[in-house]
Amino acid sequence: MKLRILVLTTCLVSFFCFSQKPKKQNSLQILNDIKALNFLGTVLYVAAHPDDENTRLIAYCANNLHAETYYLSLTRGDGGQNLLGSDFKEALGIIRTEELLAARRVDGGKQRFTRAVDFGFSKSPKETLNIWDKDSVLNDVVWTIRKLKPDVIINRFDHRTPGTTHGHHTSSAMLSLEAFDITADKNIFSHQLQYTEPWQPKRLFFNTSWWFYGGREKFEKADKSNLVTIDIGKYYQDLGLSNSEIASMSRSQHKSQAFGNTPTRGEQPEYLEIIKGNKPSNNNIFDGIDTSWNRVKGGDEIQKVVDEVIKNFNYSNPHESVPQLVKAYNLIQNLEDEHWKNIKSNQIKSIIKSCLGLYMESISLTPTAIANENIDVKSEITNRSPIEIKLLEIHDNFGNTVFSSSKVLKNNIAEYISLNLNVNKQQTLPYWLEQNPENAIYAVANPLQIGLPKTPKPLSLNFKLLIENSEFVYNIPVMYKYNSRVDGEVFEDFHILPEISINPQEEVVIFNNENSKTISVQVESFSNSFSGKLSMKLPKNWKVEPAVIDFSLNKKGQLKSFSFDVTPPDETQKIDAKFMVTSDQDTYSKHIKVLEYQHIPKQIFSEEASTSLVFIDVKQSIETVGYVSGAGDKLPESLRSLGLNVDEIKLEDLTSAEE
Repeated sequence: MKLRILVLTTCLVSFFCFSQKPKKQNSLQILNDIKALNFLGTVLYVAAHPDDENTRLIAYCANNLHAETYYLSLTRGDGGQNLLGSDFKEALGIIRTEELLAARRVDGGKQRFTRAVDFGFSKSPKETLNIWDKDSVLNDVVWTIRKLKPDVIINRFDHRTPGTTHGHHTSSAMLSLEAFDITADKNIFSHQLQYTEPWQPKRLFFNTSWWFYGGREKFEKADKSNLVTIDIGKYYQDLGLSNSEIASMSRSQHKSQAFGNTPTRGEQPEYLEIIKGNKPSNNNIFDGIDTSWNRVKGGDEIQKVVDEVIKNFNYSNPHESVPQLVKAYNLIQNLEDEHWKNIKSNQIKSIIKSCLGLYMESISLTPTAIANENIDVKSEITNRSPIEIKLLEIHDNFGNTVFSSSKVLKNNIAEYISLNLNVNKQQTLPYWLEQNPENAIYAVANPLQIGLPKTPKPLSLNFKLLIENSEFVYNIPVMYKYNSRVDGEVFEDFHILPEISINPQEEVVIFNNENSKTISVQVESFSNSFSGKLSMKLPKNWKVEPAVIDFSLNKKGQLKSFSFDVTPPDETQKIDAKFMVTSDQDTYSKHIKVLEYQHIPKQIFSEEASTSLVFIDVKQSIETVGYVSGAGDKLPESLRSLGLNVDEIKLEDLTSAEE
């Protein structure tokens, strides 16, 4: 059944929202964001896979401390299991990336990755780092630290226990420890310094527990003088939720791993062992670190203004805070510290937008386009406050002005603007899958994309507004929207795709004699007109007829099916037969695939268009086999291609030996 329900993530209040809809906040959420303006500190939590993170600690740092809180997962979990479907490897990495992003939307954290490929279970960190190319992953960890500038780093795993757990786990701690010592050295990974600066975190912790001591009894007897103890069971009266309940909802987003979680309430100690830096004199991980506005030159005046906003905040009329917030915004623009200037500028702009009830969207009338295609976009901007706002202009993310005016946005009157835009050449497929990985490291052409959870939106509009005599620019990504009879308003990412997709109809074809077999393939157009030549790339000892197929597609979405007759050689071998389309302008070799699961937004990605061909001389004495299939198991199809009758047995139909 085709699913078109977008992921539902629980907000920190008792309602649900579609993750891709424009952000709309109530007064309670706005006030919590204003309080976070006054905290200038960052935490980086480090582990190996999606679902390794401690959502209790992430939720505590983000919601109780109001810290900038990040989870760095070395991999995207593409070597794991999928209990919800038959998508694995790269497709699973995309699913688990979306699950991590859903978890962060719940617990308040933010997400980063390295380029490491999850190649499955590893016995030791030595094996892991040999397969991964250690320097590449260490580069990415250092890059993340230099870009995010965390004061505190927390490792999920122990760097001192190689061979006792998954090699990826121990490696994550070892790389974090090594990075802590070298990120301030400008001579190490110096190529990064054209984009960032050296940075030295203040503390590194290991997030230990009784499990790492071999049991609760051993942990009770252990020396805890080097541990910091935090009660992460805090109850947030204004939210009606405990930290543990938020963490449980976050943990439950890892649905492909069946990690649904039931919370426990009450006091819950969390233990952090100090590994680097001085141990806090109290149980505050930021003890001795200035996290106030005094941290940056010129910040003391900003602190006073924000304190006044918090003191005088009107839940019924949050727009009354806008004049003071604009004053604070202008003060932030004068800061010399570019790092905190950027973070706090984005935060306060979002708060001002929420206080005004300012709604903006830009909707493409088509879900996809190809490079250099013109698309129709309908934008809406609505000011839901009595404060006067002027729309000065709209320009696209390439710097082109597409709309100019001095339109006053009246209270609760929606303004609609129709535009025709030309899209750029950048495709929106996952950036880490554009090239084949090398040494278990995803190849990323643009160094500024390393670590990002997703490919940046390719097309957006910048709305320049005049608010309280100050100019603000809000970047609004172009999305696609439709109405579902079940879900109502549904938002999806707008995608820029290649002109065509090549879809092999068989994953594996097995030859058990020298007779030819027919291999089928479909070609789909994302363009309104396309002509090209379709071929199969095979070794010389394999024969294929015809060698080339000329074809044309005359409208977007059109599909055509083709077939090749392939004859194997007289020797046992396995090859990957790649399909290729050439046109006057380009060469294409990708299959554009769509992932549609109920719990995540629709995802589009590409993979090599190929079919595995296997020639093997099989001598068989049996005609029928019984087979118990696992998740996503395709082996029964291969067995049938050998001429066997296959009875697929469901696990629930099996009986025990005692019966």
